[in-house]
Amino acid sequence: MPLTISANLPTVLIRKSGFESNSLTRLELDTAFNLTDAEFRIEDDLIAIGPLPNEDSLPELIALLENKGLVYFDDFFELSGNWPEWLALYARAGRS
Repeated sequence: MPLTISANLPTVLIRKSGFESNSLTRLELDTAFNLTDAEFRIEDDLIAIGPLPNEDSLPELIALLENKGLVYFDDFFELSGNWPEWLALYARAGRS
């Protein structure tokens, strides 16, 4: 089932396989960003983190992911949230 992506604030999408192979944990992200269950969602091979509480959290999250060995675009991608609220966006993992 596709994950809903919210407008106005950024969301980071991570391939679950990249997340697990780089020894990331939900606890580590919760500690760093104080995430709620609604801000850390998993569906199939896709993890959605967001909407982030503010735009300042985005560079910090990207730095954490890259420091753990994840590669931007190959393992994760960010959606800015800069689209009108009348537009609904959904994401799901593709076949690889």
